[in-house]
Parts: sequence; structure tokens; C-alpha cells
Amino acid sequence: MFMSRFMPCEECGDSVERSADWAHRCDPDRLVDYRMFELRQRVADFETQFHTYLISPSGQFEMWLAARDVTTRDTEG
Repeated sequence: MFMSRFMPCEECGDSVERSADWAHRCDPDRLVDYRMFELRQRVADFETQFHTYLISPSGQFEMWLAARDVTTRDTEG
């Protein structure tokens, strides 16, 4: 079986040569991108749940209350 010289870093997904994996340091920007990629389905699910909540009676009330609070704060100051 063919063994690749490179393996993905478990933290950031970067391709790292097996013999140099001890020297690899994850780039912070790449690390964030990789983690967001891993969480993409959870983010999409959250957006769906959030929009569903906003059209519910409780969500409608929360939006009205937030808009009222913003309006009240604007007229007080």
C-alpha cells in the first residue's frame, strides 16, 4: 500500500511532511478557518433555528422588546 509523505495536521488541516511534523506550527488564521470549516453544519443549523425562533410568538415579542429598548435609549440620551 502506498504511504504518503504528507499527512494533514489534526489541528489546522495543513499538509505536513511526516518527517517534519514535530516542527510544524499552526498558522492562527488557518487554524480559525479550519475550525470554522469543521463547524459549518452547526453554524448553518443555528441560523435555521434562530430564524425559526424569530418567527415564533416568543421571537416576535423579543424583537419588539429589543426595538422598543433601542428606541427608548435613543430618546433618553
